[in-house]
Formats: sequence, C-alpha cells, structure tokens
Amino acid sequence: MDTRVLATFVAVARTGSFTATAAELHLAQSTVTAHIKTLETELGLRLFDRLRLGATLTDAGRRTLEKAGLVLDAEAALRADPDVAGPIQGTVGIVAPESLCGHLLPGVIAALQRRHPGVEVMLSPAGTADAADALRTGRFALALMLEPSLEAPDLVVDQLGTLELAFVTDRRQSVTAQSWAELAQQRWFLLEEGCTYSDEVARCLRDSAAVVRTTRLGSIEAARACVAAGLGLAVLPVFAVDERRLARFPGPAIVEPGLLLVRHRRRSTGRALDAVIEEIRRGATKLLSGG
Repeated sequence: MDTRVLATFVAVARTGSFTATAAELHLAQSTVTAHIKTLETELGLRLFDRLRLGATLTDAGRRTLEKAGLVLDAEAALRADPDVAGPIQGTVGIVAPESLCGHLLPGVIAALQRRHPGVEVMLSPAGTADAADALRTGRFALALMLEPSLEAPDLVVDQLGTLELAFVTDRRQSVTAQSWAELAQQRWFLLEEGCTYSDEVARCLRDSAAVVRTTRLGSIEAARACVAAGLGLAVLPVFAVDERRLARFPGPAIVEPGLLLVRHRRRSTGRALDAVIEEIRRGATKLLSGG
C-alpha cells in the first residue's frame, strides 16, 4: 500500500475537504480524489460520505484513520532511524581559500573519515568570486569564504565566526612602525589577489606611499618562509602564525573577514551534506578559538 495515499486520507479526514487537502499537499484535486478512491478500492470500504458541506468520515473511515496514523508514525520512525537507514554515504564538493584548505579542512576531512567512512570530500582552492561561481553552476555543494559579509539572494550564507589577523615579522627583528605610511617603507609578502584581507592590506599600502614593494604569493607557507628569512612583513591569520619563526607586532586597524559557510539556496540537502556541514562547524569553532 502506498503510504502517500494514506497521508492524503489522513489529511482529508483532518480538513474535511478535498479542495483544502489539495492546497495543503500541493496536489491537484483530481489526484486527491484518485488517492481516496484507490484506498477505498484496496480496502473494500467506503471511507467518506461526500456531502455538500464537505467530506465526513464513515464508521469504517474512523476505524481506518486510527490504523493509518499508526502506519504513518511507523514510517516516520523508520526514516529517522540511522541504523535502519544505513551508514551515511556520499560525495560532497567543497571549494575554499588556500589558507582554509591547509589549516581547517584537513582536520574536518579526517574527523569525517572517523565518524562517517562512507562520506568522501572533493576539495578545491578558490577565492570568493570563483567559489560563488562554482556553487551557482553546481560544481560544488559547499563553499568557505573569507569576507566581511556577502549579499547574494541565491546563496545561503552562515557566518561561523571572525578571522583574527596578525601583523608578523621575523623573530630576529623588531618593528616599531604602526602607521600605514611607515609600514609602506617595508617589503611585504601577501597572498595572491582574491584573498580579501591581503587585498585590503595592499590597498592601504598603495594609498599611503607612491612606491610600495609587495610580492603576492600563492600560499601561506610561502609567505611565512619569506618573513621568517627576514625578507619582509606579512599579515596572516592568527591560526597560521608559527611563533617559533615569526613575531607579531601591533599594526593599524584592518577589517577582519568573517568565516562564511555558503551553499546555493536551491541545492537539495542530504545526510552526507549535513554531516559535512556539522563537521565544518565543529572544526571552525576549534580553529577560531585557538583550540
């Protein structure tokens, strides 16, 4: 027996109307009528009296209603039982900035493998514009972005926290300059264009001096290595600062980006995607708290 037919029967019993049931279940009224006729034929019973003011349960209909409720409750319990539904399986694509690919997502993927071995993650580095395009074209299910905010009606945006940034230099050096004009006299190693906070630092430096010496690099590790070698300065996420090689120093105010978890509004969810989102939330909380 099709439980959708039982669900329609229960709805008609509750509303007392084929028309109201059709609107509630987003069905054509003819479909509601067909469902009830199918059930009556299968049971060999008349379940409703069709009256001018609506549909009224017959005695057989009232007895059937109680049993139909039990069947639907059992179906709901069956769907909700993870042991019956089986282990979570599936592939989820994530696109994220290089810094998060290197520092957040490896831990997330490792935790997923322990909790849900059947879930696989496809990971690709990208900046905000490319990540949004990947969501809109359906190539990836989730994106992590580092932006102060994101306004996009077609995307669901959840801010997981704020990324704390640090001005860093070689541990053998001491930096006393604190204004952008003074800092612009130094050589800088910044992440490649598209990194929100690096682009902001580059803009502030350009606005403060006619000539600025900046090198844009493709990875945090490359920037850290250059600074640790005494070649210049950088702005890095606090979680990426290696205190054994780098020293933090106070700098001018800079807008710290939010850590955004983004998916397309029309993308359907599932158990695998939900498991990945839960693990990302857990990992982000740990990363941003310094744990």
